[in-house]
Amino acid sequence: MNEELPELRASDADRDRVAEILRDALAEGRLRMEEFDERLDAAYKARTYGELVPLTADLPAGGRAAPVAPAAAPLGAGEPAWAERIVGGEGGSSAGVGILGGFRRTGRWTVGRRFTAVAFWGGGEIDLREARFTDREVVINCFAIMGGINIVVPPGVEVDVRGVEIMGGFDHREAGVAGDPDAPRVIVTGLAFWGGVGVERKPTRAEKQRLKAERRERRALEKEEQERRRKELG
Repeated sequence: MNEELPELRASDADRDRVAEILRDALAEGRLRMEEFDERLDAAYKARTYGELVPLTADLPAGGRAAPVAPAAAPLGAGEPAWAERIVGGEGGSSAGVGILGGFRRTGRWTVGRRFTAVAFWGGGEIDLREARFTDREVVINCFAIMGGINIVVPPGVEVDVRGVEIMGGFDHREAGVAGDPDAPRVIVTGLAFWGGVGVERKPTRAEKQRLKAERRERRALEKEEQERRRKELG
């Protein structure tokens, strides 16, 4: 486990790695059933890396639980590599306008080098999780005037937020997180006047499906383990 990042949030994948080590330790006789139950319960309740550390620290395979740095998370299964998503050229969508209404750019679309988003008494959604990029660096100029714009980026994309706020706000929570070396960089700038520009990081649909499948498999394994315990107890 990475001891330099004890307060960073653990992912489902991190908890699953710890659970796998605990199951191996139970099968090898290194843990009693009571210890296994306590540690497994603690693993799935853990919120940070620091809470996962002690659960495998005394086990030979504990080092296998070390999490991958969140910013370098790979694309989900079935998603093309970053190199395939940076397509070059001069094309791509360059604007979205929501005036007393809204606009959406989601799914498989191509974002231009500069994209201008305007929300005046309205809203807009810019979802980059499945987007293609015409360049390694994309600038999104947002003008949220008594309206709101939300930008969704996938794991691995670096975000730089530079907007001007006047009785409004830009979301800086994802700014400063190092990105995948091969991933594009997104610069968010513009003006928020009595409005807001949100930036959030979400997994791709393919990654969500993979995580959902892992959770189903985990629940099935836990059910099998509980059934086995009931039979052992008679």
